[in-house]
Amino acid sequence: MTSPAPVLDLAAIRADFPLLGERVGDGPLVYLDSAATSQKPQAVIDAEVSFLTRSNAAVHRGAHTLAAEATELFEDARATVAGFVGAQPEQLVWTSGATAGLNLVAYAIGNATLGRGAPASRRFALRPGDELVVTESEHHANLIPWQELAARTGAVLRHIPVRDDGTIDTDAAASVISDRTRLVAFPHVSNVLGIVNPVEQLVALAREADALTVLDACQSAPHLPLDLPALGVDLAVFSGHKMLGPYAIGGLYGRTEVLEALPPFLTGGSMITTVTLDEASYLPPPQRFEAGTQPVSQAIGLAAAVRYLDGVDMAAVHAHERALEERMGEGLRGIPGIRLLGDAEGVERVGLWAFDVDGVHAHDVGQFLDSRGIAVRVGHHCAQPLHRRFGLTASVRASAALYNTPDEVDVFLDAVAGVRSFFGAGA
Repeated sequence: MTSPAPVLDLAAIRADFPLLGERVGDGPLVYLDSAATSQKPQAVIDAEVSFLTRSNAAVHRGAHTLAAEATELFEDARATVAGFVGAQPEQLVWTSGATAGLNLVAYAIGNATLGRGAPASRRFALRPGDELVVTESEHHANLIPWQELAARTGAVLRHIPVRDDGTIDTDAAASVISDRTRLVAFPHVSNVLGIVNPVEQLVALAREADALTVLDACQSAPHLPLDLPALGVDLAVFSGHKMLGPYAIGGLYGRTEVLEALPPFLTGGSMITTVTLDEASYLPPPQRFEAGTQPVSQAIGLAAAVRYLDGVDMAAVHAHERALEERMGEGLRGIPGIRLLGDAEGVERVGLWAFDVDGVHAHDVGQFLDSRGIAVRVGHHCAQPLHRRFGLTASVRASAALYNTPDEVDVFLDAVAGVRSFFGAGA
């Protein structure tokens, strides 16, 4: 029998996040915008400050004591973050975020198509008519790099539709993914729909086609226990600032044989073995993909963030956020004029709901909530095609994290219930 997840000590957790004690206007801040960026615990702030004040030096370059200490902290951070997603240190490439990681992969495949890289990289080369597959639920970071790659190589970009309830149409996926498919990129969790997608099914379809898989784990890494090798994906990205860590740091996970075969994208210092005036040879991964100065204090801050999440227990985080999501979803369904996006039954979710208020523009809803101290996201959430799929240009998104309380959800629901009457909609 599986033991129940431990209950979070919310008072203790909230005390760890200094910004949550701030007030907006006359009331306490209710922060429900963690899918955009999370708040940071003091441990993350302290880790960055400590490095910058006591250990700051260039990594992998100097021979002096301080440089050696900085390098050790930097690589310890890599091992810590890699372990958080079930990977080995050499399988984790530092990037400035998920967008950079996805562009790295797209441009590396473009370089392979141009014949760059070792002979093993030929496996990634694209030919006109080859197909790249994404889903209709992508945010722009996991769409536009593949659009650009298709435009540069002559490959064709196809997409798997989502059903009216927001789930990925896996029946359609089985026909979209074919022997022409060379890559399948999809989100673990949509940043609009909050639904945990069927990774196992999509990976199985991609494997049948001998296609590369790329997982966008931005909205799952902060909220679910995550084991990327066990999911069977070839590559995956996640973003530090959405998982309690600093800005400008993220990770690209890759299966070892994939990273070893993939040619570099950015080139320059710190990623080479030898250089002549005419050519260069490159280090093995992950350094092959880490040209130039690295985000050292950010990496150390991200390691502090995942230690914090591990210390809380990710199973407990997911259980807590799932309870908040259920409370939020049930409350929103009971408010007249609310249309939830991705209101599928019987699916696993994270603590996130996007919705439309009949007769009131999303930006007006956001300003109304902000006037009551409630921070949510409004707009298309960098997912214009998905909003177009549902006949909308914008929606309101409320997204919870481990530090949110049931009382905050109730404050949010009470406020949303007053939106339409305030604006005279549907009265």
